[in-house]
Amino acid sequence: MEPEKNDGEHGGGGGHEDKGVVVTVNEQPVTMKGKETTGAAIKAAAIAQGVHIQPNFVLQEELPNGTSQIIGDNDPVHLRPHLRFTAIQPDDNS
Repeated sequence: MEPEKNDGEHGGGGGHEDKGVVVTVNEQPVTMKGKETTGAAIKAAAIAQGVHIQPNFVLQEELPNGTSQIIGDNDPVHLRPHLRFTAIQPDDNS
């Protein structure tokens, strides 16, 4: 008996684009849908997928050169694999 071949032709229909893009938030994988999103949507997806952050946390993208840049809630983010983010509690020293 031959093993069943999974050549992608059967079932699932059209598949590869709906898997999403996996990014990292606070060292945890978060799957995002689409090609573009916002800082607020990244935080919301992370919270929904079990990352222990709050919507008011400050989101930073970790850049390859070792620096980071703050991503505002309404800032557009072009999704691609291996993006890394850190979400930290905002300073409230008022």
